[in-house]
Amino acid sequence: MKKISILIITALIFCGTAFAQKKKTAAPKTPFVWESANVYFIVTDRFNNGDKTNDHKFNRNKPTGKLRGFEGGDIRGIIQKLDEGYFTNLGINVIWMTPVVEQVHDGVDEGTGFTYAFHGYWTRDWSSIDPSVGTKKDIAELVQKAHAKGIRIMLDAVINHTGPVTSEDSVYPNDWVSTSPKCTYKSYDTFINCTLVDNLPDVKTESNEAVEVPTFLANKWKKEGRYDKEMASLDAFFKKTGYPRAPRYYIMKWLSDYITDYGIDGYRVDTAKHVTEDVWADFKKVCDKAFAEYKKKNPTKVLDNNPFFTVGEVYGYNIGAKKFYDFGDKKVNYYENGFTALINFDFRNEAKMNYEELFSKYSNILQNDLKGNTVMNYVSSHDDGYPFDKKREKTFESGTKLLLAPGISQVYYGDESARSLDIEGTQGDATLRSDMNWDDIANNATTKEVLAHWQKLGLFRKKHPAVGAGVHTQISASPYVFSRTFTKGKYTDKVVVGLDLPEGKKELSVGNIFPNGTMLMDAYSGKLYAVYNGKVTMNTPYSIVLLEKN
Repeated sequence: MKKISILIITALIFCGTAFAQKKKTAAPKTPFVWESANVYFIVTDRFNNGDKTNDHKFNRNKPTGKLRGFEGGDIRGIIQKLDEGYFTNLGINVIWMTPVVEQVHDGVDEGTGFTYAFHGYWTRDWSSIDPSVGTKKDIAELVQKAHAKGIRIMLDAVINHTGPVTSEDSVYPNDWVSTSPKCTYKSYDTFINCTLVDNLPDVKTESNEAVEVPTFLANKWKKEGRYDKEMASLDAFFKKTGYPRAPRYYIMKWLSDYITDYGIDGYRVDTAKHVTEDVWADFKKVCDKAFAEYKKKNPTKVLDNNPFFTVGEVYGYNIGAKKFYDFGDKKVNYYENGFTALINFDFRNEAKMNYEELFSKYSNILQNDLKGNTVMNYVSSHDDGYPFDKKREKTFESGTKLLLAPGISQVYYGDESARSLDIEGTQGDATLRSDMNWDDIANNATTKEVLAHWQKLGLFRKKHPAVGAGVHTQISASPYVFSRTFTKGKYTDKVVVGLDLPEGKKELSVGNIFPNGTMLMDAYSGKLYAVYNGKVTMNTPYSIVLLEKN
C-alpha cells in the first residue's frame, strides 16, 4: 500500500511538472507589428454598396465622365464584407479607407470630365461624415467590429487643401485659404505655398493668425442643431493645447475627434510634401494625445500598447532615398516630423527586380538606415498611372512579391481579384478606380485561383511578423530559399520560404533556422514535414513553399 501511494504521488508530481513545463513553453501570442502590417486600401465609393438609401445624397445627379460620379459604395458595404470574413480570409490586419468626411456638394471638370468628390479628397466639412458613405454610427460599428477581429482602421487625413469652389460650395474665407498661385513644382517653396491645381484652395497651413469658424460652416452647424456643441468642443481643444486658432489646428482638432470618439488606429496623410514638415510633427502630437485619451476612457476596447500610426504620402518618395526626400533645393526628413512610415512609390517599379535583389535591398535598408521606421509598398494604387501590372497579366507574381517583401504591404482593393485597371472610355485616374469585381470572385474560376493565392500569402504574413519586419537571409540561390527572423522582447518568429520551385517532389535546406526533427507546416499546401539533416523533402503541386513551425 505504501509503495502504491509513493507511486501515485510520484506520478502526480511528474504530471504536474510536465504540465508546468508545457505551460511555461507555450508559444506567446503573435504581436501586431505595424512594420509588417497587411493593409487593405479601399476607395470606399467603389468597394461595396451596403445601403442603397444613401445613394446620390445632396442631389449629386448630374451626368459625369465615366467612373467620375458616386457609384454607391459605403461604410455599410465594408461592414458587410467584414462580417462575411472577407478581410480575415485575406490575412488583412489593417483597413485603410479614402476620406469619409463631408465633401463638396457639387462637382467640377478639371479636364477629364465632370467629376463629383466620390474619392473623398475634396473636403467641405471635416467635422461631418459625408452621407453618401454613411454616418458616424457606421464608423463606430466598423471600428468596433474590425477590432473584434483584430483588424485596425486607418482613415485618410487631408489638411493641405479644401474642396474646389462650385456653384453650391463657396470658397473658404481669405484668412483660411489661398487660391493662387498655382504650384510650379520647381523648389521646396513652389511645392508648398501654392495650389496643387486651379480651383483647389490651399489651406494656409503656414499661418498662425487666429481665424473664426467660416460663416457658411457656422450656419450649417446651426441648421443641423450642433453649433453650440461644436464651438464648445473647439474652445476646449484650444484651451487644452494652447495652439493658436489657426486654420491647421482647427483641422487637426476635427481629425483627432475620429480618434477620441471612435478609436481609429492610424491616419494615412494626403499630400504631405505640400505642407511644411513641422505641421505633421504637430499633427502627430495631437493624434497621440487623442489616442491616449481614448485608451484612458475605453480600457476594454484597447487592442494593445501600439502607438497611433501615421504614414505619409510624400509623392515620389522611394525606399532608396532612405530618410530624406529631396526637393532639389532642400532635403526633408519626414520620419523626424511625425511619420512612422512613408508610402514607397517605387515598389511598383522595383517589383520588376528578381526576388533576391528586391528582398535583400529592402531588408538591408529597413534593418539599418530605416530601423524603427518603415515603408508601405504597393503594386497598384488609386492615383498612380503606372502600376506594376496594369493589364493584370502577372497577378500571381504581384501577390508573391508584394506580400513577401519586407515592409508594409498595401493591397489596393481588387489586386487580389485582378480587378481591371484598364477601363475603356475613362480619362485620367478614373481607370484605376473601377467597381470591385464581386461577380468575378463569385463565378470566375481563374479569379478564384488568384484570390486563393493572395489569401494564402496574406494569412502567412499576418501570422508571421518576420515576413515584413524580420531580417532577410538567403539560404540557397538554386533552389531559391530564404529565411526571415524577427525578435521583439521575448517573442521570436522564424519562417523559411521557397519560390520558383519545381512542382511535385522537392528538397529544401532550412539552414540553421529549424533544428533536425522539427515538424514544419507548409502554409501554402497545408502539409506537414519533418526536418532531416537540415533539409525538408516534400511533394506538393505548387512552386511555392511557406514553412512555419507546427
